Amino acid sequence: MPSAEERTVHQDRPDVPPTRRDEVAAAGSELIGGPAGHRAWFGGSRLAPVRVVALVAIGMFALGMVQKMPCYNWAWFRGASSQYTHACYSDIPHLFLGRGFADNLVPYFDRLSGDMQYLEYPVLTGLFMEVASWLTPGGAIQYREQMYWMVNAGMLMICAVIIAVCVTRTHRRRPWDGLLVALAPAFALTATINWDLLAVALTAAAMLMWSRGRALAFGVLIGLATAAKLYPVLLLGPLLVLCWRAGKFREFATAVLATAGAWLAVNLPVMVLAPEGWKKFYTFSQERQVDFGSFWLIITQRSGKSIDVESVNTYATLLMVLACAGILALTLTAPRRPRFAQLAFLVVAAFILTNKVYSPQYVLWLIPLAALARPRWRDFLVWQACEVMYFLGIWMYLAYTTSGDAHKGLPTEGYQLAIALHLAGTLYLCALVVRDILMPERDGVRADGSDDPSGGVLDGAEDRFVLGRSVRPAQHEARLVEGARVEWGVRPPGAA
Repeated sequence: MPSAEERTVHQDRPDVPPTRRDEVAAAGSELIGGPAGHRAWFGGSRLAPVRVVALVAIGMFALGMVQKMPCYNWAWFRGASSQYTHACYSDIPHLFLGRGFADNLVPYFDRLSGDMQYLEYPVLTGLFMEVASWLTPGGAIQYREQMYWMVNAGMLMICAVIIAVCVTRTHRRRPWDGLLVALAPAFALTATINWDLLAVALTAAAMLMWSRGRALAFGVLIGLATAAKLYPVLLLGPLLVLCWRAGKFREFATAVLATAGAWLAVNLPVMVLAPEGWKKFYTFSQERQVDFGSFWLIITQRSGKSIDVESVNTYATLLMVLACAGILALTLTAPRRPRFAQLAFLVVAAFILTNKVYSPQYVLWLIPLAALARPRWRDFLVWQACEVMYFLGIWMYLAYTTSGDAHKGLPTEGYQLAIALHLAGTLYLCALVVRDILMPERDGVRADGSDDPSGGVLDGAEDRFVLGRSVRPAQHEARLVEGARVEWGVRPPGAA
């Protein structure tokens, strides 16, 4: 329960209606009656923001399921090309048979036939897949594959709602930013391609816990998320630098220990009892060749020469280290300490951009972080448009490569353009986040006088360690008197 002081502050500083701050949100609101007026009341309604966002997320997820219906009905089972021409491919039904779930094999323990000897997913994702197989009814193999996808879709829908609700509640005064997640077209299109939403949901819940000052719960959830997908552990990097700048080492240490404990609790039993199966995910990640969506693929296709996988791993790691060094320098020299969500977005985006594969569902990792890092509808939709174009591009390219002499789909040069657009959209959003860090007066989240709503113990904390601080123009400080609110179009006191 919030304290009396917290309730008083919340009453003095009401929620930020996006239709008053964002021209695209205002234009879109014309479909439902127009922007909120100055006398609008947002409390006590059954249509509270969190409920609206949850319902919208369910509706968009359902539309994404409808988009997969041509594959569900027949295209998954009639050769490769049809599922690509209808842009409805999913790993889920294919891996039901291909990874032994149809034969009741135990992941990591039972050896598989074929090239993939063991399940190549982290342990918690493997458990998610196994639970879905337990819930799948019997029958003919095609029916079971359909039902396996449907059961997984139901479980992933729960994850999608958790993500949207957590984003809605992370920034207390900006609940409507959750609509960025709920309405993201790439979210709906890629939600059931793979099992990424499990890790994304745990990461979103961890961000919510950190924003509430619960370092232990944050660490536990990040540990579980890392047991489902590798990328969530990257969030500890920017958190370390922020806690270093603010002198919050105790909270960071709590988060790290909780992360390690939760990860070990999930992994240790499988690590000990089935070591060969457990390490398959990690060896597969190292041995995997250059794959779809990455700039490495453009290089190999344009040059006509393959790159040794060990060389790619080395180069990608070096690029990631350089990107992290840049984020470190940015954090310690910025005129104002960056927000946690901004750095979380940048480090995950850097990992994806430098990786040897950038699968279409990886956008799910970024969407909640983008909604918290830069909640501006115009820029978010520009990025989403790039992602939708890539979503269509990869399936049309695969249709081209699997259609034989007919060559129906997108040729190699067209697919390379789709990859470039895909990468450019992510870089565009990264550039805007960096600009907001360097010029905090342009950060929409801080426009009302907030510091770091997702920062937890970092929110409002004083700096203890800063490099290269120089005298900055007053507008770069963007510091407001406690309790003051920014009114658009009103000249601040003392301004010339």
